[in-house]
Amino acid sequence: MNKQELPLPEVARRTAHLINGMMTFWKTAQGWAPIEAAALLSKSMLEWQSSLAGSLSKWTGEMNDGELILAWVNVGALVEGQLKLFLSVHYKDYLGNIEAAFKDKNGAVVDPDGVTLDKLRVFFKKNIWSSTDTWDAWILLVQQRRNAVHAFKAKDIGTPDELHATLRTLRTFVLEMNRRLPYPDEVYEPRER
Repeated sequence: MNKQELPLPEVARRTAHLINGMMTFWKTAQGWAPIEAAALLSKSMLEWQSSLAGSLSKWTGEMNDGELILAWVNVGALVEGQLKLFLSVHYKDYLGNIEAAFKDKNGAVVDPDGVTLDKLRVFFKKNIWSSTDTWDAWILLVQQRRNAVHAFKAKDIGTPDELHATLRTLRTFVLEMNRRLPYPDEVYEPRER
């Protein structure tokens, strides 16, 4: 660990604090957010995202395989939640891009809260990330590790060290996603501490 690197428990604490602030703010965005976005966000279980973020500290030490799988599920759920939050906040833009929006088998637009992580990842790769962003590869890794929870056959779950590095990257990812969200002013913008 270099001198400037935060201890892993502090990384988990800061990430949880930031996510909690984001979810608290967006759960009650009525009054200034577009009506459609506020309605979608108010019915979403954003408090579960806060609770999941509060669990990150459980994964900062040694882990057995079962704990490692659960840690990946925790991280994957938070990544998926960040992507869904982004599309929900930008719901009018999402609905306005009828070619890019997700559709069901009848061609009706599906709200972001009903879309799988893989479809979200592909959408962001095509429509949101710049060509220099490396988020797609990172999200794919998280998705693959998280999906081990569904397997009866052997799947690669990585190592605790890989998960710990991912927790550090998760903090950076959440900071980046928060920067991409519109807030009325700096007073309302969630911080990591």
